[in-house]
Amino acid sequence: MRGEHVEYEGRDLEAMAFARNYHAWIRDQFAEFVRGDVAEVGAGDGTFSALLLPLAPRSLTLFEPSAAMHARQPRQLRSAPWLRRVNAAFGAGGPAHAGAFDCLLYVNVLEHIGDDERELALAFEALRPGGHLCVFVPALPWLMSDFDRRIGHHRRYRRHELRRKLRTAGFAVRRDHYVDGLGVLPWLLCMRLGRRDLSPAAVVAYDRHVVPALRALETRVRPLIGKNVLAVAQRPPRD
Repeated sequence: MRGEHVEYEGRDLEAMAFARNYHAWIRDQFAEFVRGDVAEVGAGDGTFSALLLPLAPRSLTLFEPSAAMHARQPRQLRSAPWLRRVNAAFGAGGPAHAGAFDCLLYVNVLEHIGDDERELALAFEALRPGGHLCVFVPALPWLMSDFDRRIGHHRRYRRHELRRKLRTAGFAVRRDHYVDGLGVLPWLLCMRLGRRDLSPAAVVAYDRHVVPALRALETRVRPLIGKNVLAVAQRPPRD
C-alpha cells in the first residue's frame, strides 16, 4: 500500500513498466497542470516519474515508501538538482507538507491507501491555493479481481465515488472521466473471471497495437465506462 508504513511488492503492475504509450497518454492528460513545485506520490521504480522530466517543473519531489522500489529508480532521477527523492510515505509528513506544492500526482496509488479520504485531505493541505491534484485509479468495483487484492488494492473506483471524495476533501473537480473503455472486457474475462496474472507480453501487445488508436478515439469521444478513472481537481484559489 502506498502512502502507508508498509512495504509492497512493487509499482502497481510491474508488467506495466512496458506500457510506454499508455503512460505517455496519462502524462499528456496531466501535462498542463504539472508546473511549479510538483510531487509524485508513490513514485515506485520511477517508470512514470521519468516521463515528467521533459515537462520541466520548477521542482519535482518523488515520495516512495518502499526501500526496494526507491533503490530501483533510474540514474536520470538522481542527477537533476531540482529533483528530490524521498524514501517515505507522503502521509507520514502530515502537516509538514502544508502549502508546499503546486501540483500533486497520484498515478495508480490512491487505491492502495486504506484511508483514501484522509489522504485526499492531506493532499488538499499540501497544495497551495489554486494548485492541482492529478489522480489516475483503477475503475469499476465489479472488475475487482484476486490480482487486484494480491497487489494491495483496497478498491476500484466509480467515477462518481471519486468525484464525491474529492469534493468532500474541499477540491473543485475540473475534469473526471473514464479511460480505456476497450480494456474493460479483457480485464473482466482474463483477470476477474479467468484469474490470470498480467504478463509483460500481453502488456506490450496491447500498448503497441491498441493504445495509439484507443487514445485517438477517446480524445474525441469519452467512453461511458472504462478500466480506469482520471481526475483533475483544484484547491480553490481562495479558500
